[in-house]
Amino acid sequence: MTETLPDVQLLEEARPGRVRSAVRRSVVQRGRLVDLAIMATFTVAAIYVMSNLWSDLQSGYLFNAGRDQAMWEWFFADTAHALAQFRSPLFSDLQNYPLGVNLMANTAMFGISIPLAPITLIFGPTATYAIGLTAGLGGTAIAWYWAFSRHVLTGVSVRSKIAAAVGAGFCGFAPAMISHANGHPNFVAFFVLPFIFLQVVRISNGKRPVRDGIVLGLLVAWQIFLGEEPLLIFTMSAMVFGAAYALPDLAKSRQAIKRAMPGLVIGGAVTLLITAVPLWSQFFGPASYDGVSHGQAGNDTAALTTFPTESVAGDPEGAEFRMNPTEENAYFGWPLVLLLLGATVWLWRIRLTRAAAAVIVVMGVLSLGSELTIDGDKTGITLPWKLLADLPLFESVLESRFAMGAIPAIGLLLTLGTYRAFVELRGPRRTAAGVWLVALAVAMIPLIPTPIDADQRSATPEFITSGSWENYVSDGTLVTVPVASAEDARALSWQVDADFGFPIAGGYFVGPDSKTRAGIYGAESRPTSTLLVNAKQTGKVPLIDVGTRANALTDLRYWHADVLVLPRFSGDDALRHTVDELVGFDAKRVDDVWVWDVRDLVSGKTSNQS
Repeated sequence: MTETLPDVQLLEEARPGRVRSAVRRSVVQRGRLVDLAIMATFTVAAIYVMSNLWSDLQSGYLFNAGRDQAMWEWFFADTAHALAQFRSPLFSDLQNYPLGVNLMANTAMFGISIPLAPITLIFGPTATYAIGLTAGLGGTAIAWYWAFSRHVLTGVSVRSKIAAAVGAGFCGFAPAMISHANGHPNFVAFFVLPFIFLQVVRISNGKRPVRDGIVLGLLVAWQIFLGEEPLLIFTMSAMVFGAAYALPDLAKSRQAIKRAMPGLVIGGAVTLLITAVPLWSQFFGPASYDGVSHGQAGNDTAALTTFPTESVAGDPEGAEFRMNPTEENAYFGWPLVLLLLGATVWLWRIRLTRAAAAVIVVMGVLSLGSELTIDGDKTGITLPWKLLADLPLFESVLESRFAMGAIPAIGLLLTLGTYRAFVELRGPRRTAAGVWLVALAVAMIPLIPTPIDADQRSATPEFITSGSWENYVSDGTLVTVPVASAEDARALSWQVDADFGFPIAGGYFVGPDSKTRAGIYGAESRPTSTLLVNAKQTGKVPLIDVGTRANALTDLRYWHADVLVLPRFSGDDALRHTVDELVGFDAKRVDDVWVWDVRDLVSGKTSNQS
């Protein structure tokens, strides 16, 4: 399913024999130097984008990450801790005690967290988080450069490599990639996907089904451990691409599918052999769930032509078309959209162009969701996503992310167009080539990303870092006030800084609703956790009666609570007095927190703190 464009013959004037061999070696060596320079450029660019985080790995926190950075760092730290303790990383009861968290169902990215566990143990989870995001951006660009330069433009000329670099650079640093680099390493680490696609193409030749099938199985298994949702989205892109590419010659395509079947079966078997236990844990194990509903999350059509906010042309007003700062899943900018339309017309005779255009259209339409929205106005027009929204696997996908499935196709069109422009600069159609290069600059320069903003994270209380907590935790949990949740995930960082010395109640993760098995963010609310959130939001002590205290005691026993901890801050009176009333004795000031030692209360002994 690949198509090679003719490269300019660099050796046509070389004489046979040693001279030709010497020239060929020189050209190949120069090509390798260009490869290294391009790959190094992508690496430096990725470091530049993440430079604000790299400059402060001790206390840096991505400004737009929300609670996600704390969650991902906890995933990475828990995986490393599990391996060091010789326990399975698939499940942990250190969060959401006593029910625990299904890590395989929480995109813990074992494909990164396990290999980098030594880094996590030595340098901390923030280092692993920074590596994951940086390697995701740079590695994705490098992977697509390899695909475009080796399997689309197979020549060794510098211009073919530069053309491949243009398309690959977009794939690695597309607006959606930069947006997700604010907090979602699983939606940045796409460096395995190009090789999966190339391996499927290789299998269709039918020459080495066993070897090629095993390689495919290993690649797919790795991608499952990096991110299943990206695998689903890009598999759909590949299927659309393959169907559009095959359409002009169905007989030949049927033969390719027939040749591919043995290798695909072997690949599927290898993937299943590696992932069977983790996938069983994900879908049927403890704390598994059936799916996560996100409501309507389709792109507004305006999001397709808006400039990304984190770019040199970024417009803060464009934020109105996104769900949050990590979900600018289109934001291609209007010049690029026009350039792609022009490229499709200019290169229409090339089969790869038609297949790429089909992917862009199909994935773009799917990303619009179930109802067409134009510049904030819902039109009532039903779109194809409506047919997929409730199907298994699809029900958990944010439909706006399907726009990311168009990124490799866009990169391919940019590669083909740039290469043709370079070739025609020496021919009679120099004007068209010049127009392309100017339009390319106009479309791409505004999309150049700026470094992702970072800030100082909230400091872990001295009560934790000094080890004072050890005087208050026996074999139960540390309960934060309010209880750790998707809205307040500070306790995850406290736990990491205490080297997982205690489990915590609540937390930030995806787990099941006990009644419906639908996925929800964080633990199910209990009466006491809801009461404390209300006290924080209103700044008032709620009415505390006998029933409220009974509920609190039930909840503390459910959580196996040893101690409740509230960091001291201006305006903490409502929360402090609320807990005082619930447990029946006043808080004790220890270091920089208020603590309530509830071990006697939970065990049924008379408290000596009243």
